[in-house]
Amino acid sequence: MKIVRRIGVPPTARGSITGQSCPDIFELSDGNFAVIGTEATSRLDGELPDDASRADYERIVIVSRETLVRAKADIPDA
Repeated sequence: MKIVRRIGVPPTARGSITGQSCPDIFELSDGNFAVIGTEATSRLDGELPDDASRADYERIVIVSRETLVRAKADIPDA
């Protein structure tokens, strides 16, 4: 599995001066997506709705609204 491309604009285009340690979204060679975000599993796990759950190996991460909105145009419809 490899990173194929960034989804959205780079962190520097979202106001990051250094472009380091910022939320980001990438499309992978297998068609899945990888997300860099702030780990928030312990803080949000109890807030999940009844119809949502996560496996022990899954984590809840926070991605800024701007990161996701700016990525919207690059997310395929199918």
